Amino acid sequence: MLLKDRIAALQRQRGLLAPQPHAGAVAPLRDTLRQLIARREGRGTRALAPPAGESIAPGLYRVEQRLPAPCVPAEAPLPWGEPQAVARERLVCFDTETTGLAGGVGTKAFMIGWSIWEHDVLVVRQLYLTALGGEAAMLDTFAAALPPDAVFVSYNGRSYDAPLLKGRYRINRQAHPFEARAHVDLLYPVRRRFRGVWRDCKLQTIERQVLGIVREDDLPGAQAPAAWLAFLRGAGSRALGRVLEHNRQDLVTLARLFGYLVQTPALMEPCHGG
Repeated sequence: MLLKDRIAALQRQRGLLAPQPHAGAVAPLRDTLRQLIARREGRGTRALAPPAGESIAPGLYRVEQRLPAPCVPAEAPLPWGEPQAVARERLVCFDTETTGLAGGVGTKAFMIGWSIWEHDVLVVRQLYLTALGGEAAMLDTFAAALPPDAVFVSYNGRSYDAPLLKGRYRINRQAHPFEARAHVDLLYPVRRRFRGVWRDCKLQTIERQVLGIVREDDLPGAQAPAAWLAFLRGAGSRALGRVLEHNRQDLVTLARLFGYLVQTPALMEPCHGG
């Protein structure tokens, strides 16, 4: 035995070197490496199975649910100068889940959810990305699904969601859908009515204190970016499924909160355009 081989053998005995794999271990190691490469390239592995919905474009999934509609008048009185009350079918409650809360050019929306009324049914639709390349299709699908005379309803959407989406539409060289549509942000009337009453005016605080909604096993919105990035890295889909449920509940709460506020129109703040 050569001197270097004897030294290596002594080092392995003392735990200074990892033991060399025997011939039978080579095949499992090769399979593991292939699985990791496939996962990184987005080829089908169990860990990358999306949590729900159907694939409608490469890297893009859609989820739809039909729920009992919150109580909103068929003709909703809105105080921004409309000559008549607005049909509730024009209302589009929307919310995004993004890669960061600070906004900016580098922030992307990886999920867009919206809800609309169809008679006595609330239809909740959600789009989410399973690959970054699906962003253009997601934006196009969202814009194409909106009624031409839609009235957007959001919670802090005028300051965060709408500007962020406008930026992503511009980057993808698409026309954004906010320009000619009215947008009412429920955060402002809520602040006027409840500032100082509760500890804050976050949507979940208002839904709990005013609407009596208590979420179970809810994933905080601040954890949504990490859940999505972990999914892209192959960590499984359970956390991303919780992000979908969080977003869905936000949309239902928006619809219910609108119904609550529309009973007292003086609380609603006039908002024009996009």
